[in-house]
Amino acid sequence: MACTRAHHVHRTACCKHMAAVKNTTDDGTLTAFPSEEGDDAEPDDCDCDGLGDFPCWPCVRIERMELPN
Repeated sequence: MACTRAHHVHRTACCKHMAAVKNTTDDGTLTAFPSEEGDDAEPDDCDCDGLGDFPCWPCVRIERMELPN
Protein backbone atom coordinates (compact mmCIF):
# COMPACT_ATOMS: atom_id res chain seq x y z
CA MET A 1 0.00 0.00 0.00
CA ALA A 2 1.28 3.47 -0.78
CA CYS A 3 0.12 7.08 -0.74
CA THR A 4 1.48 10.15 -2.50
CA ARG A 5 1.00 12.41 0.53
CA ALA A 6 4.16 13.82 2.16
CA HIS A 7 3.65 11.92 5.44
CA HIS A 8 4.05 8.61 3.63
CA VAL A 9 6.48 9.72 0.92
CA HIS A 10 9.02 11.38 3.21
CA ARG A 11 8.55 9.37 6.40
CA THR A 12 7.38 6.03 5.01
CA ALA A 13 4.65 6.28 7.65
CA CYS A 14 1.06 5.13 7.48
CA CYS A 15 -1.00 8.23 6.59
CA LYS A 16 -4.68 8.89 7.33
CA HIS A 17 -5.63 7.68 3.85
CA MET A 18 -3.87 4.35 4.34
CA ALA A 19 -5.46 3.98 7.79
CA ALA A 20 -8.88 4.57 6.24
CA VAL A 21 -8.29 1.87 3.65
CA LYS A 22 -7.16 -0.55 6.36
CA ASN A 23 -10.45 0.04 8.18
CA THR A 24 -12.63 -0.43 5.10
CA THR A 25 -15.12 -3.25 5.34
CA ASP A 26 -16.10 -5.64 2.57
CA ASP A 27 -19.18 -3.57 1.70
CA GLY A 28 -17.05 -0.47 1.02
CA THR A 29 -18.00 1.50 4.13
CA LEU A 30 -15.44 2.85 6.56
CA THR A 31 -15.38 2.14 10.26
CA ALA A 32 -14.84 5.54 11.89
CA PHE A 33 -13.96 4.08 15.27
CA PRO A 34 -12.67 0.54 14.81
CA SER A 35 -13.00 -1.80 17.73
CA GLU A 36 -10.07 -1.74 20.09
CA GLU A 37 -10.42 -5.50 20.37
CA GLY A 38 -7.17 -7.08 19.29
CA ASP A 39 -5.16 -3.83 19.09
CA ASP A 40 -2.32 -5.58 20.90
CA ALA A 41 -2.50 -8.52 18.53
CA GLU A 42 0.88 -9.81 17.50
CA PRO A 43 1.47 -9.53 13.73
CA ASP A 44 2.00 -12.79 11.85
CA ASP A 45 5.62 -11.85 11.06
CA CYS A 46 6.52 -10.77 14.63
CA ASP A 47 10.06 -11.69 15.70
CA CYS A 48 10.22 -9.87 19.06
CA ASP A 49 11.02 -13.09 20.94
CA GLY A 50 14.41 -13.32 19.25
CA LEU A 51 15.34 -9.70 20.00
CA GLY A 52 15.19 -9.52 23.80
CA ASP A 53 13.72 -6.17 24.88
CA PHE A 54 14.08 -4.68 21.39
CA PRO A 55 10.91 -4.70 19.25
CA CYS A 56 10.81 -6.21 15.77
CA TRP A 57 10.04 -4.00 12.76
CA PRO A 58 6.54 -5.46 12.12
CA CYS A 59 5.48 -4.50 15.67
CA VAL A 60 6.99 -1.00 15.33
CA ARG A 61 5.36 -0.53 11.93
CA ILE A 62 1.85 -1.19 13.27
CA GLU A 63 2.61 0.88 16.41
CA ARG A 64 2.21 -2.14 18.68
CA MET A 65 5.66 -1.44 20.18
CA GLU A 66 7.96 1.59 20.14
CA LEU A 67 11.68 1.76 19.47
CA PRO A 68 13.71 2.66 22.57
CA ASN A 69 15.28 6.14 22.65
